[in-house]
Amino acid sequence: MIDTVRWKSDNAGKLMPGKLRIIDQTLLPEKLVYVETDNLEQIYDSIKRLVVRGAPAIGCAAALGLGAVCQHSNAKSKNEFIVDMNKAADYLAKSRPTAVNLFWALNRCIEKIKSTELNDVFMLKDQLIQEGINILHEDIKMCRAIGGHGIELIKAGYGILTHCNAGALATGDYGTALSTIYLAKEKNIDVTVYSDETRPLLQGSRLTAWELQRAGVNVITICDNMAAQVMSEGKINIVIVGADRISANGDAANKIGTLGLAILAKYHKIPFYVAAPHSTIDIELKTGKEIPIEQRNADEIRCGFGKLTAPADVNVYNPAFDVTPNELIDGIITEQGILKAPYKKSIKRFLDSIN
Repeated sequence: MIDTVRWKSDNAGKLMPGKLRIIDQTLLPEKLVYVETDNLEQIYDSIKRLVVRGAPAIGCAAALGLGAVCQHSNAKSKNEFIVDMNKAADYLAKSRPTAVNLFWALNRCIEKIKSTELNDVFMLKDQLIQEGINILHEDIKMCRAIGGHGIELIKAGYGILTHCNAGALATGDYGTALSTIYLAKEKNIDVTVYSDETRPLLQGSRLTAWELQRAGVNVITICDNMAAQVMSEGKINIVIVGADRISANGDAANKIGTLGLAILAKYHKIPFYVAAPHSTIDIELKTGKEIPIEQRNADEIRCGFGKLTAPADVNVYNPAFDVTPNELIDGIITEQGILKAPYKKSIKRFLDSIN
């Protein structure tokens, strides 16, 4: 598996001093480069600029990044340390608005420190880093479990369409949507994955195709506007995508273009599934209409990879995500099973069982 997000200790056997280590995904597939940092602005920039991306990976990186930054706090008391921690967390939380795992992970780390009976600042720093590591390890375990449930939907010879990247590069390990595919590979179940290019930043062709090919999975990359034709040719048996935020009623925000695939799948009578852990569900939002949609820089469309592909001053609308309504989703694959409609009830039961 690909070690997308990790804690890199500089002192064998001890957590501190250490740094957040991430893969720079902006350089893939040309180069595999690791970035190690304990700098707040660099961690913010890494999340904002998609050096690290994918909702679960963003959460893990934010948690470990918070620990990396706060290990250098000069606080003399627990209260002073909490002030420093909150300040850093508030800054990181502004990096991207849609992926709820970012806020979930930061809030979990904050609450861990606030609720502990420890008062020694050194021990608080150690515990903050450990909580980030716990979030990472839990994510890896959850992804593996998602794959274990998703594989129930797969048969040998299936063509699986996925969009953007919901693999090991988007999580602690294994991925959400792609974890099913990795487990199929382990069980020698032959499948063919059709990887949408995913405009404008090409996460499907740059990232999904790269990691699947690296793992020996049969992957075919297509342009986004080819999906309908590939479906009409009978090459697709199931669509599995990830999610950045799921509302209480099962509406799911994912990379822009996902909604179109769901509509196409419904027309072609192809089952459409979303794969995500419990941390991606935002129970506070009643429907997907309340999910904030990130608007990104126009130059990602005008000249995203260094060459003008549109007039330099043309107006651009560049939402990073769209929301697929629950009626187009056949099931939500979680670490505890596949949720079915009515989602408001199944999601509540699912979260109640965890809490």
